[in-house]
Amino acid sequence: MRRIVGSVFQSLDGVMQAPGGPSEDWTGGFELGGWLWPLDDEATGAWIGELFGGAYDLLLGRKTYEIFAAYWPYVSGEEAPIADAFNRAGKYVLTRGQDPLDWENSHRLASIDAIAELRQGDGPDLIIQGSSTLYPALLEAGLLDRLTTLTYPLVLGSGKRLFGAGTPPRSLRLVRHSVSPKGTIIAHYEPDGAVRTGSFLTIEPGEREKARQQRMKMEG
Repeated sequence: MRRIVGSVFQSLDGVMQAPGGPSEDWTGGFELGGWLWPLDDEATGAWIGELFGGAYDLLLGRKTYEIFAAYWPYVSGEEAPIADAFNRAGKYVLTRGQDPLDWENSHRLASIDAIAELRQGDGPDLIIQGSSTLYPALLEAGLLDRLTTLTYPLVLGSGKRLFGAGTPPRSLRLVRHSVSPKGTIIAHYEPDGAVRTGSFLTIEPGEREKARQQRMKMEG
């Protein structure tokens, strides 16, 4: 069975849109594309090298696929080794559309069930890049095996977020972490079941507290 591994570049407020460049993704009027570049350092570069150091395929949403397919097949120079590896890798794209997937080794997946079937087969890890729309559905289906977040020390205020609307409640377990010289928190998580709750209250609620709770319920 394969693993599905997410790797996310995000701001402190969870925005992961267009980290790589100003023209990467203007969806929603986003104007801060390229925010990652000034904060890049050797530690974050080493993690990216580790992530892509072995065999892998890519699992992508349609918009991220289009960004990658318009860039990586044409890259040369210093980035050529990354481009060559991306070109060789299988690209599995979750999309209900029928537009052609003309980047070599690209495959269409029509549903989360198709991802689940792919995960059950043989092959290398499936690495997610970008593709914010994948995470809620993968969490809901129990298909995300590991998530690494690189959280950069800035607030972007708006943009596509890692866990947007429709994200189900789930617990994650921290299995490894580090902090880069420029303050990026690199944290690795694995699923840990349902959200567990409890209470720090040491006394039964009085009439005032009961009234406050009732008022909050009515206010919605």
